[in-house]
Amino acid sequence: MRSAHTAAQVRAAEAAAVATLPEGALMQRAAHGLAAAVLDLLGTAYGARVRLLVGSGDNGGDALWAGAALRRRGVAVDAVLLSDQVHAAGLAALRAAGGRVVPATDPDPRPDLVVDGIVGIGGRPGLRADAVAALDAVAGVPVVAVDVPSGVAVDTGAVDGPHVRAALTVTFGTAKVAHLVDPAAQAAGAVHLVDLGLDLPPAAVTALRPDDVAALLPRPGADDHKYTRGVVGVRAGSARYPGAGLLCVAGAASGLVGMVRYVGDDAVGARVREAHPEVVGAGRVQAWTVGSGTDEGARATLESALADGVPLCLDADALGVLDDVLGGSPLPVPAVLTPHAGELARLLGVAREEVEAAQLAHARAAAERWGCTVLLKGRHSLAARPDGHVRVTTTGPPWLATAGAGDVLAGLVGALLAAGLDPLEAASVGSWLHGAAATLASGGGPLVASDVAAALPAAVRAVLHR
Repeated sequence: MRSAHTAAQVRAAEAAAVATLPEGALMQRAAHGLAAAVLDLLGTAYGARVRLLVGSGDNGGDALWAGAALRRRGVAVDAVLLSDQVHAAGLAALRAAGGRVVPATDPDPRPDLVVDGIVGIGGRPGLRADAVAALDAVAGVPVVAVDVPSGVAVDTGAVDGPHVRAALTVTFGTAKVAHLVDPAAQAAGAVHLVDLGLDLPPAAVTALRPDDVAALLPRPGADDHKYTRGVVGVRAGSARYPGAGLLCVAGAASGLVGMVRYVGDDAVGARVREAHPEVVGAGRVQAWTVGSGTDEGARATLESALADGVPLCLDADALGVLDDVLGGSPLPVPAVLTPHAGELARLLGVAREEVEAAQLAHARAAAERWGCTVLLKGRHSLAARPDGHVRVTTTGPPWLATAGAGDVLAGLVGALLAAGLDPLEAASVGSWLHGAAATLASGGGPLVASDVAAALPAAVRAVLHR
């Protein structure tokens, strides 16, 4: 499991480590890891030029010490000091190695790479005008951020005001929330972790790795049969949106449960059985997926599914009638909601832009409000539990932003609920597999939702036998 810690957790762990190490040892580890990553990105030290943008915090010290190490390797290094109180020992080391201090607007010579050591994990969102000017002077040059891109909200992943957009972020000890949660994660670029040997507590924001997914996936035992493996029911599609029913069933019928039942529009049902002859009709289920393309039948299908008292995955039209059906109460059964940013905005009564700017906060608020897991779909989807624990999905190519992909995901999550996974597991494993299947189906190019559904068994095999 990849863990993303808060600034307070990291500072406490660093303080405990510093108490047991020689003075400056932790910063030296960080600086040497930073210098190595910069050299790797440059490809060569010969003829390379690096500019350091240095603030008053410890990450400014990391940048200065890394600059000294780079200079000793033959890289030309200059530093722009954005505070009167930069790390004194680091600055002395840079100068002793032959590094220069230059004005922020010095245009010549233009660097090959910029190191962002402006503010660290204790900084507030946004940047001061002098930092913005220093960045503008090197616009277009790739940036390596020290620990986090300066100007983002470290603990929430939100962005408010000017901030660094890095090609690479070199972070220390552990990932931070801003490395996983958008929109800040988009500003971080690729993230490289330098292990400092910190003793860290459990994190409230995590991301599954392939081994985690393999451990959570339901696998049939020798004595299992189609009923013990789980039966998922799908109430999706309508005369207006027949494709939603087909795609939702395709996601559910990926082989992870023993049986799929379809209940809905007769014409859609006929098309479902033609495409998936193994799908059967009404009967007992262990979970329902409800709402994809149900149009005017959304309320009736949600009420019918709730009456069974089994776990639910609610998508699309079912989200729009949720408060009407529940009367403002939390969901009475284990459930996963699967909104995109616009749907979540409507559920919470806020603007879509507010959700997109503070995704973690809004996903958590919705999970608490409805007493269930909320899977906020996006570039990095967030599965939030009512207690605040969040799993972030980082799989999937940009090509996955295509009509019907959410219907496939809803069917898959419902199947995982029927197979016995709890809502957070079903949402996070389903989202991870959905992204992995899209990567396989895409092959670096376009795809459609049915391609994602067709690739799900291969994605499962790949993670089980890696």
